[in-house]
Formats: sequence, C-alpha cells, structure tokens
Amino acid sequence: MRGGCMKRTPYPLSALVGQDEMKLALLLSAVSPHIAGVLVRGEKGTAKSTAVRALQALLPAITVVKHCSFGCDPESETHLCQACAQRLERDGVLPTEERPVRLVELPLGATEDRVLGTLDLERAIKDGIRQFEPGLLAAAHRGLLYIDEVNLLPDHLVDALLDAATTGMNVVEREGISFVHPAQFLLFGTMNPEEGDLRPQLLDRFGLSVEVHGLSDPQLRVEVVKRRMAFEAHPLAFYERWQPSEAMLRTQIEQACRLLPQVVVPESLLGLIAHLCIQLKVEGLRADMTIYKAATALAALEGRLLVTEQDVRRVATMALSHRLR
Repeated sequence: MRGGCMKRTPYPLSALVGQDEMKLALLLSAVSPHIAGVLVRGEKGTAKSTAVRALQALLPAITVVKHCSFGCDPESETHLCQACAQRLERDGVLPTEERPVRLVELPLGATEDRVLGTLDLERAIKDGIRQFEPGLLAAAHRGLLYIDEVNLLPDHLVDALLDAATTGMNVVEREGISFVHPAQFLLFGTMNPEEGDLRPQLLDRFGLSVEVHGLSDPQLRVEVVKRRMAFEAHPLAFYERWQPSEAMLRTQIEQACRLLPQVVVPESLLGLIAHLCIQLKVEGLRADMTIYKAATALAALEGRLLVTEQDVRRVATMALSHRLR
C-alpha cells in the first residue's frame, strides 16, 4: 500500500541474483542507521525496489510504547514524543508492545503536509493546544522509508526528508508555531538516471550510492527468470524455501549491530579516508564520516573488531561516487 506499511509476501533478499553492491549497501545501512540513507541508481528491472522491500523482512521486531502515534522507543527517554514524555512523567512507566519494523512508501504525488504532518493552527491560536496530525515521517519512525523515483520529487521535499534522516527529528513549523517529534528511519531512494538526476547538493546528503545494471550473463538471467516465476506462482512456498538463508542473514545483522560499538578504526586508516576525499576533491566532511561509519559497519557485518584498509576501500566507492564533481 502506498503511503503506508507494506503488507505482502516479500521476495527474499538472499534469493536475489547478482547486484551484490546494492545488497551490501542495504545491509550496511541496517547495521549502522547513522549512514543516513542509500541511493540506488539504475535502469528499470534491476531489482531496486525488490531489494529494499526484502530488507524489511530481515529486521527484528521492535518494542514500542503502546498506542503511541510515533512508535516511540520506551528505553530511550531522550527521544520520546511529547505525549510519551508526559505519560512517563505522570505514570512513571510506559506500556509497551512488540511490532514488526514498518516499511513506509512515499508516493510521488504526496504533499508536504502528508509527508511531514500538519498542525491545527486554529486550535493552537484559539486554545493554545498544539494539535498535530502525524504524517508519513511519523509512521516511518524506527522503520524504513522508501522513495521510488526520488529524483522526481520536489527538491524542497527531498531536502526536508534528508534533514530528518540526518537529525533523527522532524520539525514542523507553521506561522511561528512548531511541533517536533522523533523521526529516526532508514532512508532508501531509487531512481532511473535516464529520467533526470538529483541536484549535487541533494546527492551529497545521501550517505551511500550504488549503481545497478541489468545482468549480461545469460545463465544468470535465466536463473532470475526461473526464481521470479517460482515466486509469482507460489509466493509463500518460495519464501519458506529461502528461510534458512534469510535466517543466516538475519542473525548476521543482529550480531553486527551488537558488535558495532566495539569496532575500532586504526589512526592510519583515518588518514587514508582523508587522503581519498582530498584526492577526489570532495567538498565538506560528510564523505569522510560516511566512509568511517560504513567501514565500521562492514567490519561488524563480517564479525571483526578492527577495520582494515580493504574495508575502507570497499565502501569508499559507495560513499564517493555520487559526490564527485
């Protein structure tokens, strides 16, 4: 369902043929959400949308505050919405429940109010009550936000989305009245460059970018067709058949998330990161920070506590390709 949570049998990520760089970028962002978004560029029919939707099924269920419009984390008192903060202060405890991670899809025609949410100005001015109608960013909090054809969205809307993805907060301001709520999500944008590109300033805001191409190996193309036909004929049976592989990926992600805070980047590799960015004349420090975060996520994903030069060079292309002038 567009503009809401996706409820369908997902095509397993482990069943995708090829497109290894795209799959790696998605996994890195799942391990280290602070990477701040993945942009996947490529022609139609290269499994861009399929891969993003497949990632949702690999993520563990989350604990949320019961009846909270934003799905607040009861363990994070500093990132509660206003209503949950008031409930905690009043009752001393927050009721909880578990639910799957949401995948929210942003439709192309969505308005700014639909995405960011709306404030009831009349009630705010008349009664002094900030009545807020949550938007798609509220629904995506602690989940995934997916934008197909992100290059066709208005620039100001893309900018607002990237602001929220970077800060973890959504700020809605109308006529001097503001409302703030947590909006921490994994941002995924897909696009076909033949239909136009994003402005360089917006490209720079995506942490990682990968390009995907159609498969040129006849055997691989045959395998793709066979798997897709099997999935379309019996989605649930196909999904169950791939569960052992999916379970391994799921465990790998969970273990990497636990390991990530312990991963160390040697001083010499900080110099390498700086050298790569300077050599390619990349402006600002976003690229440096992204390479650092992605390299640590890669080490964690592979079960290591120390980042290597190979890690840095492997993720550098994803972090730099869309930032070159």
